Amino acid sequence: MLKKTTLALGGAALFLAWNGLLLLFLWSRPGPRDPRDPRDPSGGSRLLPAQLLQLAQDAEAELRLQRQLLLQIQKLSQQKRPKTPKPPQIPATTTTKEEEEEEEEVIPVLVLACDRSSVRRCLDKLLRYRPSARRFPVIVSQDCGHAETARVIASYGPAVAHIRQPDLSDVPVPPEHRKFQGYYKISRHYRWALGQVFGTFRYRAAIVVEDDLEVAPDFFEYFQAVLPLLKRDRSLWCASAWNDNGKEALVDAGRAELLYRTDFFPGLGWLLLAELWEELEPKWPAAFWDDWMRQPEQRRGRSCVRPEVSRTVTFGRKGVSHGQFFDQYLKFIKLNDRFVPFTQMDLSYLKKERYERFFLQQVYSAPEVTLEELQKEAGKDSGPVRLQYRGRDSFKASAKALGLMDDLKSGVPRAGYRGIVSFVCRGRRVFLAPPSDWTGYDPSWS
Repeated sequence: MLKKTTLALGGAALFLAWNGLLLLFLWSRPGPRDPRDPRDPSGGSRLLPAQLLQLAQDAEAELRLQRQLLLQIQKLSQQKRPKTPKPPQIPATTTTKEEEEEEEEVIPVLVLACDRSSVRRCLDKLLRYRPSARRFPVIVSQDCGHAETARVIASYGPAVAHIRQPDLSDVPVPPEHRKFQGYYKISRHYRWALGQVFGTFRYRAAIVVEDDLEVAPDFFEYFQAVLPLLKRDRSLWCASAWNDNGKEALVDAGRAELLYRTDFFPGLGWLLLAELWEELEPKWPAAFWDDWMRQPEQRRGRSCVRPEVSRTVTFGRKGVSHGQFFDQYLKFIKLNDRFVPFTQMDLSYLKKERYERFFLQQVYSAPEVTLEELQKEAGKDSGPVRLQYRGRDSFKASAKALGLMDDLKSGVPRAGYRGIVSFVCRGRRVFLAPPSDWTGYDPSWS
């Protein structure tokens, strides 16, 4: 519209200028001669004044008409031209919840299921506590083909996605491993399900849980907060909701916000990135995948984040492990029951350089005590203490006496970082630690 108006105005101006020049030319131009005019040697004469006057009047009328047309064009262009709207005044800090969620990464929860219809207990808590169905889709991957479990999963309708492991056949195993057939199937299922999440669905991160886990109210808040840390610090390769020594008597329930680095892969509700799966998938083991993850070749000096108070507990006493550790340890794990706003906290202290500087200073500045002194004096003083061990047998004896899990995997103690296990003994912080000149884990300790 603006372009057309400009052309019209230009055309009108050009017309007026042309008519002005034409009038000037006519006034100055000699007219035809009259033969009766004696002043004309050729016998011609000029046009009569009345003719000239008529010509001038015609030109003036044309000029008035053009002026009127020009004014109409200007008026019309002003009426048609849209006014430029002012941008809405929205405060820079004002965003809706939906807009904030759109800027956040989707983190699916992959639930590995088989033949436990009690998966309902797991799914009920996941769906109750998740803050956003869009950001935390729940994907249940079922092995075994168990019909009752399939019906339970299907009862949730579109609230969960139900995928099925297609290969339900027995896995060829060495004769001496026939009793471990279940572990081979679990490893095969993990490989297929993680391949679906990262390869088929193309997610960039995922939280993995099994069908016998119940989650805490801040389960999603915790993983949402540690995901950026996992992306920035390449010395971390996972974050877990589990504390292997998370029995109620061994943790400070009043400090549920405490997080640690650990060299031991905890599992039991854990977060990984797609980049890690791309690294692990080509060499994924045929069985015992979790212990395989704890080997130096896979860990490669990396650590996981774990909480003081667990954000998951297991209720699956029966399974392929036949209740191993359940009655002695697992059923006593304390599940966090209060919401910690991790996303509003600064977790940069978990970065390797900062963490080691602070944590090691805290450990090795604590006074050293003997096991007997600790058991006798626990609760009398609130300050942290250090209980030192000097070998495998020394560690296992102290751990067993204090109610800790005493097994090691590739030389790494459960919940340990640089060989140090942090726990609470009758209200007092204790560090079960190697000497300060510790040089690394000894895989022969397993």
